[in-house]
Amino acid sequence: MLTTLWLLLSFAVPLPGFYVSFSCPNEKQCQRALLSDNDVFLPCNSSGSQWYFFLQDGTSWSHTLSSASNIEIIPDSGILIRSPLPSQTGFYHCQDKDGLQVVQYEIDFQDVSTLHITHKGLGQKPLRNESLSLGGKGIIFTRWEPWQDCNRCGGLGERKRLGYCYIEEPLQEPMPCWLYLGGRKVWSSRMRPEMQVDACHVPCGMSDYVPFDNFEITEESGSVWLTCPLGSVYRPILWEADNIPLTWQNQLSSQDLDTILEPSNGGKQLRVFQPAIYKCFVQQELMARFNPVPFPGTAETLREEEGGPHRGKGKTQEGKASSILKGLKLLLLLGMVLGLLGVLLKIFHPSQGKSSDQVLLVK
Repeated sequence: MLTTLWLLLSFAVPLPGFYVSFSCPNEKQCQRALLSDNDVFLPCNSSGSQWYFFLQDGTSWSHTLSSASNIEIIPDSGILIRSPLPSQTGFYHCQDKDGLQVVQYEIDFQDVSTLHITHKGLGQKPLRNESLSLGGKGIIFTRWEPWQDCNRCGGLGERKRLGYCYIEEPLQEPMPCWLYLGGRKVWSSRMRPEMQVDACHVPCGMSDYVPFDNFEITEESGSVWLTCPLGSVYRPILWEADNIPLTWQNQLSSQDLDTILEPSNGGKQLRVFQPAIYKCFVQQELMARFNPVPFPGTAETLREEEGGPHRGKGKTQEGKASSILKGLKLLLLLGMVLGLLGVLLKIFHPSQGKSSDQVLLVK
């Protein structure tokens, strides 16, 4: 109960540890590519700090960071950007109360809806490098992040890694694609992020299990979305249905049609079409268990189906008991009748020996 309450409070109070967060190597300026629609926390530990930002649409520096509905300023701590948009790619600048720069983040929020997913086990290949058609010698390539931990222990699991679109020119440092392009309008099917999945097997350690919630599939929708607490595209996630792992390999090969792992958040959300007991693990630790609630009419139907034979059996047993009781009553009645007949026979047809005695007594 306390664990569940703690989890609920964690969603109400923004805490940096539950979102992807990073610090600049030189503590002044850093450049990163991230995925859109996945929360990110940008720290700035300075009392009385102020934030400015410059977006890639060609606008000037703005002090209206708080006007964005998906950006939350956490005083003296940083900013939390919920479900960032690709259009929010740009520079995020934090100053202290004296106007001095504390840190500047150059963030490229790459469109997760264009995510290219491959699985090594299916022989699928990542995107190839291509030349940039801007008159220069730029090369479009994917810069891969390290492999995430295996999403399952003690059995066959999966691990994933994210890759971001980068452009590199000779004698220059590579840059995330849309930071490189700035306001220039360039389209290429090669310019998109990637996710690669591979099989893995690791031993188990100790973990605490946390029961969490129930769900109901309505007749109108026919499905429901389940969300794994503390899950993220930046962390290894595993879903199980009745203790059977749901894998990217099965989904990408169209073998699993009862569930859909949402690619945009790395499988944090799962769409289910059939009732089952679903569990989700983050970094091999059980975070939630979802128990199915049947359709409103299904419960009664099931009870009727389950109760029908029992009620029939009960009626049969009642009939048997009634027959036995009736039999006992008949036997008792028959015994009484036989007893009464015996008495009458003794009175009206006495034995010879006893007849003289009775006559003598009368006299």
